[in-house]
Formats: sequence, C-alpha cells, structure tokens
Amino acid sequence: MSIGEGYGERDRTGDEGAAGGFGRGPSGLTTTRTRLPGSEGGGRPPSRPGRSVVTVIGVVVLLIAAIAFANQGGDGGDDDTADGKDGAAARPTAPTGQKPVKGGKGGIASGFPQTRQGAESAAANYAVALVSSDIIKPDKRPGLVQQIFAPDKADKMRSRMDKAYSSSFLKKLGLDADGNPDDDMTYISRTTPIGTKTAKFDKDKAQLDVWCTGLYGLAGQGSKNPVTSDWFTMRLGLEWVSGDWKVAGFQQKDGPAPVEGDNRASGAEEIADAVGQYGGFTYGR
Repeated sequence: MSIGEGYGERDRTGDEGAAGGFGRGPSGLTTTRTRLPGSEGGGRPPSRPGRSVVTVIGVVVLLIAAIAFANQGGDGGDDDTADGKDGAAARPTAPTGQKPVKGGKGGIASGFPQTRQGAESAAANYAVALVSSDIIKPDKRPGLVQQIFAPDKADKMRSRMDKAYSSSFLKKLGLDADGNPDDDMTYISRTTPIGTKTAKFDKDKAQLDVWCTGLYGLAGQGSKNPVTSDWFTMRLGLEWVSGDWKVAGFQQKDGPAPVEGDNRASGAEEIADAVGQYGGFTYGR
C-alpha cells in the first residue's frame, strides 16, 4: 500500500522530499481537525457549550487550506508495502535499557541509532517539532527545518513553509508577522505522541506512523480562536543521512479519536498558565 492509500481525501501529504501537513497552520503544515460535539459518539451534549461552533469551523477551514497549499507535490515517501508481521504488530512503548538518543539541538533530539527503535524515537520527536508553535515563526523555522529534514529536502520544504506561514495567514490566527500573539494572549500548539507503529524498516529507510493528540489555539480573554484539542496520525518517511534519521516526507490523517470526555472546559487564563508552567518532553521509545 502506498503511503497515500487509506489516508482519506482529507490527508495532508507532502512529496517525497517535502513532507506535508505540519505545524498547525498554513499550507501543508500539520493542521488539526476539530470534531464538533454530537457529530460522533451518540449525540452526546456539548462539553464546551460556550464555544462558538462557527468560529471553530472557520479556524479549521483556514488551517486545512494552508496545509493543502504546502502539501502540493508527490507521495510523501516510498511507495512500498507494510513490513509484514513486524510492521503490523503492536509494539508497546516500554523501557529497554537503551538510551534512545545521544544529544540534541534547539530542543529537538538527535543522534538516533540506526535501529527500528531509533527510527521510532526519531519519528515521535519530529512529529512534536512539526506541530510546534515555533515552526510558524520565521526566525526559528530555518533551524528547525535543517534539523528535521534530509539535506536535499530542506530548502524545498522551507520555501513551502515560508509561503504557507505568510503574514496574512498569521494575522488570521491572531498573530503578528513574527508569529507572536498580542501581549494579553498566548498562542498554543503542542503535540503529544500516544504511540508509534513501524510500517516498514530497513537499514537506510523507514516508514512510521505516529498517533498523536494535541492542543492548538489562542488563549486569552476575547480570543476568536479558542484552544481546542485534536487527534491525528502522522506517517513519516525517514532516511538515514550522515549518521542520523531525517525526514524525507510525511502525511497526516484524522484520528483515531476517542469519545470526548465530560471534563469541565478550563478558562483561557488557566490554559495559558498551564502551558507556561508545564514544559514539553523529548520522546524516546
């Protein structure tokens, strides 16, 4: 099965050298799809009655349009079938006694070993970076792109991201040209990998799925893009380049998403404080 198959018409796909779907934003950046209460799960009552459905839909449409722009091109990776029994079997994330990485730079782990476990750790770390709030900032994007993508793919992907995260697009998200919100607002885009699955692995190339959940939006009084949650799966094509795993292409699809819980929705200030107080993680299988 090719990487594109089974990912549905709403996939975010990049060509083999430029991954698609990243950063929760523009053209071809990992974006989010919001499921409105009652659309699934037996018509349960909305758990966030104060949120404007029209506003949420508008933000999602913007993000999807941006992703489509950045994801023009190829198939996002190698057109190979899954790796038989090993690729299909669930592989629980559990400690192995092996250190997953040797170091890191700019908040992204590096030095992943040339093993299946190393590829899984790399895919999880890169998924977090590709959907981070830093990827939309023009001063931080170049460094992130150079760290994440294979050298022969980096320039092309950076160009696409620059066009996708234009100042006009950022303005629609409530951000200035540098990707920053107003002083009384906090922009949030944070992803947590739930697990990884290896679709294919060999010495120099790998294809992996990373199941993720995350938060995105603008926290603050009067925000037109309130913070919401999302569930999605990213498929990353990795290549072994100069002693490390790098991204050659990636795609994204919705879900799997659980039934939404009955948690009380926190206020904008509480969400913003939590993001500032709780740091993110470096993930290793």
